[in-house]
Amino acid sequence: MALPESGAAWPPPHMAAAYREMRTDDAWYAGDARRLARLYRDAPEPEKRRTLWGRRSLDHAPRRDHRLHVPLPGDIAATSADLLFADMPAITVPDTATQDRLTELLDVGRVHAALLSAAEQAAALSGVYLRSTWDRSIAERPLLTVVQADAAVPEWRFGMLRAVTFWRQLDGSTETTVWRHLERHEPGRIMHALYEGTPDNVGRAVPLTEHPETADLTESLDKDGDGQTISTDITELTAAYVPNMLPNRLHRGSPIGRSDYAAPLYDMFASLDETWTSWMRDIRLARARLIVPAGYLRDEGPGHGASFDEDRELWSPVNMPPNEQGAGITLSQFDIRVTEHQQTAEALTRQAAQSAGYSAQSFGLDGGGQPITATESDSRDARSMVTRKKKAGYWRHPLADQLHVMLLLDRAMFGAKIKPERPTVAFGDGVAESEQSTATTLDLLTRAGAVSTATKVKILHPDWDDTTVKAEVAAILAETGAAAPDPGSNYPM
Repeated sequence: MALPESGAAWPPPHMAAAYREMRTDDAWYAGDARRLARLYRDAPEPEKRRTLWGRRSLDHAPRRDHRLHVPLPGDIAATSADLLFADMPAITVPDTATQDRLTELLDVGRVHAALLSAAEQAAALSGVYLRSTWDRSIAERPLLTVVQADAAVPEWRFGMLRAVTFWRQLDGSTETTVWRHLERHEPGRIMHALYEGTPDNVGRAVPLTEHPETADLTESLDKDGDGQTISTDITELTAAYVPNMLPNRLHRGSPIGRSDYAAPLYDMFASLDETWTSWMRDIRLARARLIVPAGYLRDEGPGHGASFDEDRELWSPVNMPPNEQGAGITLSQFDIRVTEHQQTAEALTRQAAQSAGYSAQSFGLDGGGQPITATESDSRDARSMVTRKKKAGYWRHPLADQLHVMLLLDRAMFGAKIKPERPTVAFGDGVAESEQSTATTLDLLTRAGAVSTATKVKILHPDWDDTTVKAEVAAILAETGAAAPDPGSNYPM
């Protein structure tokens, strides 16, 4: 589809189901109690309205609402991002000058931070878009930006992204009037349009100058075009889609990914919130309370009731028979069911983590607080590592494509003297081996005579270049006396 015609429904009807599912995922990811209450209050299914968050709205609560939310959905998304991009993947190209420029673009453009943010959003909302763009008022270089999946209308061909329209709601919108900026990416060009419509209708197209947030775009538009287009001077698409995981179980055959919550885990999240709320209710009800006779209360005067000073140590005699029922002070305090609540919460967390594709160890369970070796960590985190490898496979190609596009734009738009090449993106192992474990491995290989000194140095220092490795090898061989004698030296033979 091209840019929408005036009066078209918005969002497009074919995206309604996907957007509806993303709204549910987004509410759990955000963890805001009011959003969860509104989501389930308006749910069409009665069984959803009977869950913890659908029972009563927070907006018109006659008394304080004690429902609590455990941010496990956010933790799952953050864990996914940490596993993928806690360490920046190795991004390389053969040409030295191009590599230097690419390294500069990644560093100055804060691409590592952008990828961490993108991976977390992708885990929650089923996927994310990487967009290559530029803005000369910000920087004289291309920019790698992130667009969330619920702000995009993609177009596919054989499961490949061929075009995409990004949209955003602008400031100044009201309940009846909505300003939308649409940005359509096609191979070789980017189109911009401004619409004035309603919440469910795109409305009419108006000039970009009608809103201050889009007015400056007119300076970049092609002068001899249709007044909406910016030529990129390259043939590649300036956007790429990264699915979180495939396939989408609700829409088989769809290129749109699935969220980590799409097991689905919503009932587990709600049950965990109910368990935590019940646990805190036990604590609230178990606060010590004193039941005292009416004669122990101090009259505060007409209209002010009576009070009891629980910190007072000396009391005057009360005119009441000592054996009369209720004559003394009674302590009321209920038990707190700690074990039951804790075991239930841990079981729900464990099952939710497993269904999302992660090991319980990744969420602080099963560790027991005891130090473990890298081998034990790998074993306990096996499920998380498998999920990480699968997600890395989905990230590798779109990321390489957009980094290639950045290099092409850098040459075409900013005159960079480089040879644009498609980078190779390599993710690391994910779990760093301890120095003790590495030393043990090298010792065993040395005893077996199965490793050279150069290889041992590379294993111990994987970040060293060949020159540094050779220098270290020479120093080791000289110190151990294993180096071949120099023919020109005066050492005795």
